[in-house]
Amino acid sequence: MLTDNRPMCFVATADPARARAFYCDVLGLTLTSDEDYALVYDLAGTMLRIQKVQALTPLPYTALGWHVADITRAVAELSARGVTFERWAFLEQDAAGIWTVPGAGAKVAWFKDPDGNLLSLTEGA
Repeated sequence: MLTDNRPMCFVATADPARARAFYCDVLGLTLTSDEDYALVYDLAGTMLRIQKVQALTPLPYTALGWHVADITRAVAELSARGVTFERWAFLEQDAAGIWTVPGAGAKVAWFKDPDGNLLSLTEGA
């Protein structure tokens, strides 16, 4: 039934001004609308709605991610814009925080938005 319909993505923010600065200025996303209840972005044809909420407890797992052609370059560019990449003792990550998925060859790096939503970059997969 829904296979012919485009998906939408959702995350939340308790501080819309700070989220807007991060998603626009740091990540370089295009804001299409600042509504009463959400900041709306176009992600290559998919709508991202950052819901404006009073309080937020971020999920402990990835909420939103992007496929990238060159993760090393993407991590370097975001790092230069002030993004800090997450590091976990249970994963073997390189100096930039990139993890290579054993047996799959895909590479993943994680970072958080100002509200603590866990975001990711993936090359391959």
